[in-house]
Amino acid sequence: MIERATGDSLVRASVHDELRLRFLTGRITPGTPLSTRRLASELGVSSMPVRDALGRLAADGAVDIRSKRRIVVPPMTAARHADLLACRELLEPAAARNALDGLDDAALEHLEVVDDAIGIAFENGDVEAYMRANHEFHFTIYRAQPYPTMVQLIETLWLQFGPYMRVVYDRYGGVHLADQHARAIQAIRARRPADLSKAILADIRDGMGLILRRGLEDAPV
Repeated sequence: MIERATGDSLVRASVHDELRLRFLTGRITPGTPLSTRRLASELGVSSMPVRDALGRLAADGAVDIRSKRRIVVPPMTAARHADLLACRELLEPAAARNALDGLDDAALEHLEVVDDAIGIAFENGDVEAYMRANHEFHFTIYRAQPYPTMVQLIETLWLQFGPYMRVVYDRYGGVHLADQHARAIQAIRARRPADLSKAILADIRDGMGLILRRGLEDAPV
């Protein structure tokens, strides 16, 4: 539940931040109807800040608001998948490469702890913990680079594919993939920006490839 905040603007910001986090970490999944009233009840707020937050998320491409009672995660068509993949391939490896100077020993230690948490969540089948830790790993890197607009753009992309990653991790959580996070950590330790960029690119392609394996939706829902 959202803690009580003084002032309408703080309530709106709290609600928006919470719903963004749910999309980024896949707590909201495709096919789940999004009810303003239900979300307001869960968060302990009125419907107004929830409607405001959903409107902002719609502007980011995370939801389609088709009517007051019809709010959905947009379908992952082949065209949308290709668009998101191309943008991720452009932005995230560049952000990782730019981040290397900002990743000190403390940041490296944090990444190692987070990566251990990812492994524990994977072994325990804890998808929500896995998604949260995976998000923390990537954005610890991206936020270390000096361009805040780049981080904002990457977050917008994650809002759009996060719900689908949750679904594929639910289904393919046991599939064997190369440990690109370990490669990223090794590249940071060796101070090799090109290797860090390559590890992030490979990780993107692995994850987005799982969405393709799940199958895409050819028509709007």
